[in-house]
This record gives sequence, C-alpha cells and structure tokens, in this order.
Amino acid sequence: MNIENTQSQMRKGILEFCILSIIRRGEAYPSDIVEEMKAANLNILEGTLYPLLTRLKNADMLTYRWVESNSGPPRKYFSLTEKGLAFYRELEATWNELANAVNTLASKKEQLSGSGGTTDNQPTINQ
Repeated sequence: MNIENTQSQMRKGILEFCILSIIRRGEAYPSDIVEEMKAANLNILEGTLYPLLTRLKNADMLTYRWVESNSGPPRKYFSLTEKGLAFYRELEATWNELANAVNTLASKKEQLSGSGGTTDNQPTINQ
C-alpha cells in the first residue's frame, strides 16, 4: 500500500472545506488561497484550485468581482453566497463530527477483547 496515495486522498477529501474556510473570512484572491493553504502545509496548485472555484461558482456557492490591478490584468476576488455559507456550515458540522470520531478512535489505547460489532446508538459509515 502506498502511503503517499492515501495521504493525497485524505487531503483531497477536505480540500473543498479548507478553501471555503478561507473564503468565508472575506473576499479571497486565488493566489492568496494557494499561499494560505501552503502555510497550513496543505499544498495546492493553481491548476487544481481554479477548476474547483469554477465548479463552486457554477453551483452558486461562490460569487466573484473583478478588481483592477496596478501590476497586470484585473484580479478575480471570490466570496461566499448565502447558499455557499449554508453549504460551508454543513461541511463544518460534518468535519467536526468526523474529527471527533477519528480522534476518539485514534486515542484508544487498546482494543477491547470480545468486542465484535457496533451498538445501535453508534454512527455507521456508509460508502
């Protein structure tokens, strides 16, 4: 099994949430998103970011405005729509739920012997 592939898949799974987390704080220029992601040790290429931003814009999660630049072409700044903010909040709740579940599992010291299944009040993972 390739650890790099697994790590990449884990990062891809949270990419949208991380990008929306940045934009939620205020208008964001794509290269600033790339830099903030890099500073958080979540490297992303602009070639990955732009299609994701376009998909989110087409789904009415984001809007943008053009701002003239003194050093080149106009810049496109993205912000969340009301629909995008609601979507972000749903992702945030899901993230918190998953992070808590993973932390609970990862922090257990040893497996209980004789425990072979789940109880009815425990969440299940559907794929």
